[in-house]
Amino acid sequence: MAKIQIRNMRKEELPVAVEWAVAEGWNPGLADAECFWLEDPGGFFCAEIDGRMAGSVSVLNYDDRFAFAGLYIVKPEYRGKGIGMQLYRHAMRHAGSRIVGGDGVVAMVPKYEKDGGLFFHYNNARYEGRGGGLMPKGLTPVQKVNFDDLLSYDTAHFPAKRESFLRFWIGHKDHFGIARLDDSGKILGYGVRRTCHRGYKIGPLFAKNRETADLILDGLIAQIPAEPFFLDIPVPNRAAVALVEERQMVPVFHTARLYSTRDPVPLPLEEIFGVTTFELG
Repeated sequence: MAKIQIRNMRKEELPVAVEWAVAEGWNPGLADAECFWLEDPGGFFCAEIDGRMAGSVSVLNYDDRFAFAGLYIVKPEYRGKGIGMQLYRHAMRHAGSRIVGGDGVVAMVPKYEKDGGLFFHYNNARYEGRGGGLMPKGLTPVQKVNFDDLLSYDTAHFPAKRESFLRFWIGHKDHFGIARLDDSGKILGYGVRRTCHRGYKIGPLFAKNRETADLILDGLIAQIPAEPFFLDIPVPNRAAVALVEERQMVPVFHTARLYSTRDPVPLPLEEIFGVTTFELG
């Protein structure tokens, strides 16, 4: 009989989980593993069967109030044996009393709600487009934006303050970020493009309005002519839906945004035109 062990994942094992994510078609960023580990090294778990990794999950604590779950994968040959739920429940203990968010497979929502203690809030959708065009005027590289201002703006669009994450996300060599400022220097929006196993992902893309979102997106894709890029939008943001549809971007798949509370998690969805990452929120 196979011996199952649930334990913390070691840093050198994280690339294995990322490879599984690539095989699932999730197309993670090239630097995602490094960034995920930086956020909460104690938040990665794996199921091991007879000494081999069989499943992975992350539950990363941002602060004492909020955590986010991701990288929930069981190798195909081990599915249907209850390993995934055993692993998930073990990992969720890491979050303690925090509210936990996550993006799950839409078809699995009834199981998440019945067995996982998570509740459906709304759908996100991934769209694919092609890069190109001209860099608009009036945009500022994020490295030239006052970091404290950028952190405050980011925190207003996410359930937790994520300083270490943001420093990494805007500073990595495979990432490119730009912002739009008003005449007084106030941030109207910002976005980041990162290199992925296939093409690029845009995330986050936060903007005061559709006009700002369009300008920032144009700036992020101008330097990747004819290459694929992906934008993950919250479907309740009708302006974001209009943005991808008018650009004739192609829907790739949908996810269910879930939280461990039935109460609304206060986020300005009308200003979220691109989710940062389905694995970290």
